[in-house]
Amino acid sequence: MVNKATGLPDSLLRLIENFKRFPGIGQRTAQRLAFFILKSPSNYIKELSDSIVKIKEVIRFCKICNNLSDEELCGVCDNPARDKSVICVVEEPGDVIAVEKTGRFSGLYHVLLGALSPLDGIGPEELKIKELLSRVREKKPKEIIIATNPDTEGETTALYLAKVLKPFNIKVTRIGYGIPVGAELEYTDHATLLKAIDSRRELT
Repeated sequence: MVNKATGLPDSLLRLIENFKRFPGIGQRTAQRLAFFILKSPSNYIKELSDSIVKIKEVIRFCKICNNLSDEELCGVCDNPARDKSVICVVEEPGDVIAVEKTGRFSGLYHVLLGALSPLDGIGPEELKIKELLSRVREKKPKEIIIATNPDTEGETTALYLAKVLKPFNIKVTRIGYGIPVGAELEYTDHATLLKAIDSRRELT
């Protein structure tokens, strides 16, 4: 059935509306995606729809760190070569991917599945903080790296974690934030420059 207001079939409009529910997708992008689907071969569309259904069926959270996995343990936790004395705490599974891409971290992870946000009703009980404390208590790592985002919620979470981890007498560090490579000081905003100064380290 064709919608009189737009001249488009209702089924196509429903697809556009569904795409608009994706983060960062507006009306124009949603329309482009819908028309791309419309023009694509049927076998590709079936493969796409099957893969979407499949991830909902098989993807789960790792029982140790809450990273995404299709097994009981994620690839990091199940890797005996990883350094078990260091745990990097991040907000979301996507952050694990970002850290892994650096190729500089060989420890384990703990995904909180969010950040503290009292205004949104997200407190410590809504995050995987209790599970983190249990891991620390049981495994006794040497260092916890807090790698939450450099925004209000991330900073609040980092401060809270530092507080609850203090009784364990282990090293708790916060990743440094600063000026991106290639940027010029003259055009760097005040907050970023301040962070860069505060996060400075000794040159060896």
